[in-house]
Amino acid sequence: MYFQFTTSTELVRIPIDAVVYIAADGNYSSIRMVDNSIYVLTLQLGQIEKRISETVKNNDNRFVRIGKSLIVNRQFITTINPYRQKLILADGRTFRHELSAAKEALKNLKDLFEKEATK
Repeated sequence: MYFQFTTSTELVRIPIDAVVYIAADGNYSSIRMVDNSIYVLTLQLGQIEKRISETVKNNDNRFVRIGKSLIVNRQFITTINPYRQKLILADGRTFRHELSAAKEALKNLKDLFEKEATK
């Protein structure tokens, strides 16, 4: 399955399973891939979030929005530290990304993971 984005100059197809996170930067968004490549799109994060919901199945919750500026692939979350405002995404072998996010957003994410673990 792929995300497909069309801009005025190009068409970009990105394998969904290879997306680690998507970060907002004004009117642009950067998509970080498992091979550490980055795609920069002239789309705001909200537009990408809408495309994700249109592309993935309703019960597929692998992507989660964290605050105003991040969408992350849940399968790569290894550490959530709300007090240090740090989120670590890694696959355990080839990449490790340490991101900053709002304390409240990370606390909510941590609570969500803990709640899911008790089900």
